[in-house]
Amino acid sequence: MEIIQENDEKRGTFKAVENGTEAGSMTYTWAGPTKFIIDHTDVNPDFKGKGVGKQMVMKAVAYARANQLKIMPLCPFAKSVFDKDGEISDVLF
Repeated sequence: MEIIQENDEKRGTFKAVENGTEAGSMTYTWAGPTKFIIDHTDVNPDFKGKGVGKQMVMKAVAYARANQLKIMPLCPFAKSVFDKDGEISDVLF
């Protein structure tokens, strides 16, 4: 599965794609130059239970770490991933 990031000055998306099919997407909004808010995660019903949502959150974490950014997970799913995994709290805002 490939996670593709699309980003502009105000918003962005992480999309999970497998064999040309969009397995899921996670949107975020920039909240200043050093942090972004994950506001929605959606997984294609055909891919439920395959860890697609978590893969997108982890890609966002890797992006935040590589660019010294912080994440505010307002999306309930993303927040639950942060709540369960203390090893990613370094990017939590």
